[in-house]
Amino acid sequence: MLKRVLYYGAVAFLSVMFITSCSTEKSVSSKKVIPADRLIRKLEGNRRTIKTFHGKGVLSIKSANFKGKTSFEISVKKPDSIKISIYGPFGIDLAHGLVTKRDFMFYDVLKNKAYTGENSNQGLKSIFKIDLTFNELIDAFAGAVNLTDKLRSEPNIYETQGDSYQLLYLDEKNNKKSRYEIDKETLAIVNYTVSTMMNDELFVGDYSRFKKFERVPIPFVSTVVNKVNNESIRIEYKFVEVNEKIESLDIHLPSDVKIIKW
Repeated sequence: MLKRVLYYGAVAFLSVMFITSCSTEKSVSSKKVIPADRLIRKLEGNRRTIKTFHGKGVLSIKSANFKGKTSFEISVKKPDSIKISIYGPFGIDLAHGLVTKRDFMFYDVLKNKAYTGENSNQGLKSIFKIDLTFNELIDAFAGAVNLTDKLRSEPNIYETQGDSYQLLYLDEKNNKKSRYEIDKETLAIVNYTVSTMMNDELFVGDYSRFKKFERVPIPFVSTVVNKVNNESIRIEYKFVEVNEKIESLDIHLPSDVKIIKW
């Protein structure tokens, strides 16, 4: 009698386990996948939600003519202003840069010289030591990826792999393809790659250690690599504020500063 009770008990237990397992498998496999156009609109909406950005951390830059790592502070007011401050050991003031869509100023504290001029790629490169456009710099420091040009196009390939969405866009006319990896749960872009149709990488972006601000995932670690020019910028934030009021981005110059027109 005892054996029979144990037998039926074991059968009932295994049956419950089997039903539960099948039920769980069904719920996972039937989970809805966000349509590609809706996903892109959501990602681009997240990027545009960020109006102001303030962060402190460590900035690392590598290029043909420069290699360095320093503490920095950044303030961004979209769509047209970036201010960066560079600090040395023990928080020593080294330099301040202010860039708008019209012009720029770079103040070398130690030399007491301020360089000013019209905004240009060459001017930006002299400050940030890497070849990025003004809008690319804003997105880089805010840990964002601009998907505006994808809003009206469907990906050639859209699939799920593990915990991520994978999107691939082909641009045969310009011999380029763009791949994006998005985390399913947070809808954070964790990686993007732009390459030629023959898979020669041109640009790579990696993003990690996300925290949400106003429901938007912001990476505290970002790396953007320009493979063509062999340049990279790595940003590691220790502190971030999003959409807080920024009173002023002015650089206060001493009265005896030497101003040099670029």
